[in-house]
Amino acid sequence: METKYIVPAQARIGHVHLKVSNLKRSLEFYCDLLGFELTTMYGNDAAFISAGGYHHHIGLNTWYSKDAPSAPINSVGLFHTAILYPTRKDLAVIFQRLRSANYPLTGASDHGVSEALYLDDPDGNGVELYCDRPREQWNYHKDGSIEMFTKPLNIQSLLQELDG
Repeated sequence: METKYIVPAQARIGHVHLKVSNLKRSLEFYCDLLGFELTTMYGNDAAFISAGGYHHHIGLNTWYSKDAPSAPINSVGLFHTAILYPTRKDLAVIFQRLRSANYPLTGASDHGVSEALYLDDPDGNGVELYCDRPREQWNYHKDGSIEMFTKPLNIQSLLQELDG
């Protein structure tokens, strides 16, 4: 009998590549608002952006989607792209930035293992901005599975991170 294969613990999701309708508008959202850096353009129809000088965390292209409408919400596709912030303070900083820009959130949740802000990019692609709680703060069910839930995020507590 063949042994079940398990992905190595060090494996990571390297990048996401999104079809967008307007490259300039998407770069304004991901770079100017969220703070990613443009690493390279691929002609006039694709851009690659990153955090910290990596070759790219997000690819944006209009190859099949230039000037196209957003995908219907009730269709198959990507639910959201999740961007992991290193600290709770970093999450508070981006929250304050979004709030100052009057950029609408679609949600803000405490998941027990993480805290998250939800919004849509200009093409209606879901974006989750989140930070993990330290693993020693995670709770587990009796069967050993991780206890996760969706409760409202304590925004006031998050904003207190900016005071320190």
